[in-house]
Amino acid sequence: MSEEEKEEKKFLQKPTSRRDFLKKSVIGAAGTAVSMSVLGLFTDSAEARAFAVAEGIVISDPTRCTGCRRCETNCTAINDGKAHPYISRVKVGRNYNFGENGPSIAYWNQNGNFGDFTIVTETCRQCEAPRCANACPMGAISADSSIGARVVDKDKCVGCGRCSVACPYDIPTVDPEAKKSTKCTLCGGYPTCAAKCPTGSLKFVPWKDVELALVERENLIKNN
Repeated sequence: MSEEEKEEKKFLQKPTSRRDFLKKSVIGAAGTAVSMSVLGLFTDSAEARAFAVAEGIVISDPTRCTGCRRCETNCTAINDGKAHPYISRVKVGRNYNFGENGPSIAYWNQNGNFGDFTIVTETCRQCEAPRCANACPMGAISADSSIGARVVDKDKCVGCGRCSVACPYDIPTVDPEAKKSTKCTLCGGYPTCAAKCPTGSLKFVPWKDVELALVERENLIKNN
């Protein structure tokens, strides 16, 4: 394959990044001077608050997921009292057709039903220095005292959405009806999404095993 053909292939497979789109939108709307100060809220810094490590996180096995999206419905039914997949703490629908990297020109080489049929479910990483919490102007996100899950204090949250933009995985979502941000609480250590998954695709993994589980997950996605 010639260099020209390689470059063309690279261009065709280049994904559309939600993060890049959001950052460009902020810059275009607010102007360079203001945008840089705003974006400063969404990046790592020496003053970023670190939380106690959570007991674990929910991780998906993409080779088991059938895309039934029961996890999204169960999550919101338990946490919000309504079936509202958009605000679910576990994200399946947005990756359903084109995979976790979004649409690309050569979509048939990517994940999703329009690609290799692999459904990649995204979950909260319960980050040690969570950008969502550090970006919140109200200090509404903290670590739960029981298992260390990063949770939203509904009384403090004003629904500004900064946590959503700050998260590199786009997990926190503002409920358009309640005007509050949703955040994975790990359901007290027994995540409903995992417990109700009919194929066992979702599992609660203890923190000591997380690194290995994430590596295995990425290998499954690449080699499927």
